[in-house]
Amino acid sequence: MTAATVADRPVALIDLLDRLLQGGVVITGDLVLSIADVDLVRIDLRAVIAPVAAAAVDAATQPQ
Repeated sequence: MTAATVADRPVALIDLLDRLLQGGVVITGDLVLSIADVDLVRIDLRAVIAPVAAAAVDAATQPQ
């Protein structure tokens, strides 16, 4: 298979999500509410999404 045929192959959304979740995903974001260039509210968002099996292994290897 050449690189061109791989790039042209359609990928289903579920396949993309499956590949991302196999290794885990970290999602980060910032939300700032402001009026007249004065920051009123700042929210930092961080989420870690990982397979349950990987999270269980990580928890088991953590020192108590």
